[in-house]
Amino acid sequence: MSEGTPDPRDRFVLTFAPLVLAEVYDLAADPASGAVVVMSGTVRDQTDGKAVVSLEYQAYEPMALRIFAQIAADLRRQWPMVKRVVIYHRTGHLTIGEISVLVAVSCPHRAEAFAACQYAIDTLKHNAPIWKKEHWADGSSSWVSIGACEPHEPAGLQAASVSS
Repeated sequence: MSEGTPDPRDRFVLTFAPLVLAEVYDLAADPASGAVVVMSGTVRDQTDGKAVVSLEYQAYEPMALRIFAQIAADLRRQWPMVKRVVIYHRTGHLTIGEISVLVAVSCPHRAEAFAACQYAIDTLKHNAPIWKKEHWADGSSSWVSIGACEPHEPAGLQAASVSS
């Protein structure tokens, strides 16, 4: 496999559809792996003591998917025993308790699987062009960056962000 060519065992998805933990686990499972570590990020009901009622995610999909593939390539350089990497992220409107992101990594041993999964979610949150808008109980809202991009209304998304 050449540099820049994603491993065909990996899966990277941005979707409006609800994320299914079992689906991502099954995609990450590999017969040569004794460990599958899954990180599930869910919408919580508060941020810094302020009541949250929902979140809205927007992403620059082509770049985000490239970053997901780069994360997988980085994992394999650092942990060559990584078998499969699955990264699914939601976009659109999410309510409390919904899954916003699933990252799964399989390896022959648990220590490497845990370390690789943590690296994957930390790197995704730092580098991916994904924004979230927090909607609070008092009726206010604000865009926050989860990645490397500055927290602000994503360019070109103002019209798409208006609720109907």
